Amino acid sequence: MNVVSYHPSPEELSYTFGGRAAVGKVRPGTILEIYTEDCFGGRVRTVDDLPSQVCEFPYLNPVTGPFHVEGAEPGDTLALHFVSITPARDWAVSTTFPHFGALTATHTTAMLHPPLEERVWRYDIDLERNVAVYHARNSDFSVDLPLDPMHGTVGVAPGANEVRMSITPDAHGGNMDTPELRAGVTVYLGVNVEGGLFSVGDGHGLQGHGEVCGTAVESAMNTVVAVELIKGVSTPWPRLEDDRHLMSTGSARPLEDAYRISQHDLVTWTSELTGLDTLDAYQLVSQAGQAPVGNVCDTNYTMVAKLPKAYLGRASVHEDVHARLRALGSAYTS
Repeated sequence: MNVVSYHPSPEELSYTFGGRAAVGKVRPGTILEIYTEDCFGGRVRTVDDLPSQVCEFPYLNPVTGPFHVEGAEPGDTLALHFVSITPARDWAVSTTFPHFGALTATHTTAMLHPPLEERVWRYDIDLERNVAVYHARNSDFSVDLPLDPMHGTVGVAPGANEVRMSITPDAHGGNMDTPELRAGVTVYLGVNVEGGLFSVGDGHGLQGHGEVCGTAVESAMNTVVAVELIKGVSTPWPRLEDDRHLMSTGSARPLEDAYRISQHDLVTWTSELTGLDTLDAYQLVSQAGQAPVGNVCDTNYTMVAKLPKAYLGRASVHEDVHARLRALGSAYTS
């Protein structure tokens, strides 16, 4: 088993997909152990650390990477299986921002009322009890929330020498902010440039669907990823697979277009896997599918289309690569 560890210094963090040389090369079949910083780069530590004062735009939402996968070429697909995602600190933070989030005026939704207050919440992370402790700011109310660690941001370099800020989700991946991207999930990303150049970041101890206020329980993470390369198979939008479901993502504005992209991708994927014609696949997804929301606050919104694999007969994805990577991850942890 080939195991590679990488813990970036602050200067080695990236804030874009594309436009940056790889921090290292990995072979298909590698187990990659990485550290990722929170979306504030660890600068927001107390309720008095307002991001507008301690952070510098555009240096937000850092990602670890990019990593060059040997043999990856445009038209291939990377399969990244998240073996484990573990909060790296015993605290995490969340915030509200002026002009950011789903329930406030923004620069594109102009209103005359005052912007929301900038406020920070600090959560206690208790790995032994598997909870994040929420503390209200204006009362003594607190409650334990179950941890469900995930990565808000994962993606590859876009094509045609394009450089995208890490906060923007699109066909290359990016800041999709879907709680579905947790440990045990394999994400499929279409390769646009030699090596793929994938990066991971924006760990969340937990997050509600939609990330309504604009931030989750933002946490640094120790993450283990199993890396595989699928040659000669393209993937138009990021796709996810767990033991029970297939999922397609779509990122765009307005929200209904993100929804349409994700549903279109799931319908066509279902058709390819089962041999059903398009309308038969459309009917199956329409009745058996789910539509979890990724985010409704980023520069693009993200929707997920989700279908139980039990309804797909004996269809398998990329010769059962998810099961093989899951087994590799289990061997690593045993």
